[in-house]
Amino acid sequence: MRYISTRGQAPALNFEEVLLAGLASDGGLYVPENLPRFSLEEIASWAGLPYHELAFRVMKPFVAGSIADAEFKAILEETYAGFTHSSIAPLRQLDANEWVLELFHGPTLAFKDFALQLLGRLLDHVLAKRGERVVIMGATSGDTGSAAIEGCKRCENVDIFILHPHQRVSEVQRRQMTTLLGDNIHNIAIEGNFDDCQEMVKASFADQGFLKGTPLVAVNSINWARIMAQIVYYFHAALQLGAPARSIAFSVPTGNFGDIFAGYLARNMGLPVSQLVVATNRNDILHRFMSGNRYDKQQLEATLSPSMDIMVSSNFERLLFDLHGRDGLALAELMANFRSSGTLTVADDRWTEARKLFDSLAVNDEETCATIAEVFAATGEVLDPHTAIGVRAARECRRSLATPMVVLGTAHPVKFPEAVEKAGIGATLSLPTHLADLLQREERCTVLPNDLAAVQAFVSRHGKRGQPL
Repeated sequence: MRYISTRGQAPALNFEEVLLAGLASDGGLYVPENLPRFSLEEIASWAGLPYHELAFRVMKPFVAGSIADAEFKAILEETYAGFTHSSIAPLRQLDANEWVLELFHGPTLAFKDFALQLLGRLLDHVLAKRGERVVIMGATSGDTGSAAIEGCKRCENVDIFILHPHQRVSEVQRRQMTTLLGDNIHNIAIEGNFDDCQEMVKASFADQGFLKGTPLVAVNSINWARIMAQIVYYFHAALQLGAPARSIAFSVPTGNFGDIFAGYLARNMGLPVSQLVVATNRNDILHRFMSGNRYDKQQLEATLSPSMDIMVSSNFERLLFDLHGRDGLALAELMANFRSSGTLTVADDRWTEARKLFDSLAVNDEETCATIAEVFAATGEVLDPHTAIGVRAARECRRSLATPMVVLGTAHPVKFPEAVEKAGIGATLSLPTHLADLLQREERCTVLPNDLAAVQAFVSRHGKRGQPL
């Protein structure tokens, strides 16, 4: 399998190289040169497989030529052995033909564990084979950071630097990052918002001179391995609900477009997906594009669903690449214009093509709380605010009641007590056993100004497990 850049000017790489590269040298994102496609008969034969075996079948084409089958199978079995539910990603029914896919049974209680538990093990495997050491630098709006640290903390040849917006993540999210202690783990709170953090990471990948030769690796969803791992649970859910004999619809809480892009890929790989609903909060750049063909920067607002408090969605470029016939030069020009003007639109026929599959809704905090209360009253289930947005969007955008609708349950509600409390449902939430003492654990975090030079200087000083790079 070879991978190409969305901007057309970077060399094609194999999986191992893409895993370590993250962002392409031309500023684009890597995507498979040719997407594998499975027949309906092959997909049907996977019904009932354990999650790690299904994952092997879905992802095998993406690692072909880089990781031997036996080694990849062992990595996948180990990756999901630590999840607390035997189904790994169980479905829970909310209403007639409406389901929540619970993606929060991993170690950090968020869907990011599916990809980042795998990513850490892939890095361990590849770096040990190559005898190399790398620096991980990532930005988080809440859940990626803790999942990345948890997934990569065991890696012997990795130093981890995670940037999060200071005082803009929930306490549980923050503590899940800052209480994971180790000489190679560094949490940085930036006096800015998530987009500031994300821009710093992208700028650092574009010019890595401050690292003095040590390679930089991405854990954000710009890293192809993250997207690849998320494709699996679309197949997992759909197979349980009658696919491929019937089509399935999905509603996905998303800010950076990575999770829903994985669903788009699953559909292009042969899974019968009839509708993808982009569910977002007041920071609605994706909804503005899907509903009106306008993708433009606006002021970022803090909400009760902080993991989606994102102004610019990095992975949206991967969809734009396909909408432009995979023309890298055309995409590079489009993104350059967006960077200078802060806005973009696409030709009507391209936007119409996207609308054949995608619908969208932006949900404010009041509607989020109302949905949490509504679902609790009807079912006794407590939703986190992101999942509640997914439910609201599913119910308002659903095209067919005859088609099963699956809402991706992206996080455990205990991570967002403020939203649950404001919903007024009177539910008492408690942390799972393995996190029961989280609020009493020692924290370690460095607050830095919203300044790229200051952040890069910190990373340079604290590499090599505390030794200057």
